[in-house]
Amino acid sequence: MASGAVRPADAALTDRVVDGLLAAGRMLVAQTARSLAQLDVNVTLPQFRALVVLAASGPRRVVDLAAELGVQPSTATRMCDRLVRKQLVSRHVRPDDRRAAWVVLTTTGRDLIAEIMRRRRDELAGLVATVDIPDPQAFAAGLDALVVAGGELPEAQWWQRWAATGAPAETPQP
Repeated sequence: MASGAVRPADAALTDRVVDGLLAAGRMLVAQTARSLAQLDVNVTLPQFRALVVLAASGPRRVVDLAAELGVQPSTATRMCDRLVRKQLVSRHVRPDDRRAAWVVLTTTGRDLIAEIMRRRRDELAGLVATVDIPDPQAFAAGLDALVVAGGELPEAQWWQRWAATGAPAETPQP
């Protein structure tokens, strides 16, 4: 068992942590929905998630985006169709593989993600400033561990990926 891991005998503590994470998850989803509403953009939470994946990963085949989102390729295709109409992503076919459609964030999509992420960060910073966290270093490390265990990137790494993907390309590169 990993150092610091909750032992089975600590089931009540595990339940308390899980309950706290569930409540925090609801708060974070509500915060994201508020950010989208404040910007008056017509983007659903699943569409926002797709944009976030593209922001961190760069151009993706629609089938790969579907796998990342845990949806059927036809669902991802319809979602991308809507995002193309909203001018948040563009779709491309690469000369070396005309069968696969690639999607990439447009400048508008990239700007939208950046603005929402900044708004969310500011709101969370305000919330954190109102509570006493006895050991902020351990708390942050625990959150990063959960993020990684859930298959996501810690925030600093996400922004590094964001920067590495750069401005939207006209044609996705292999």
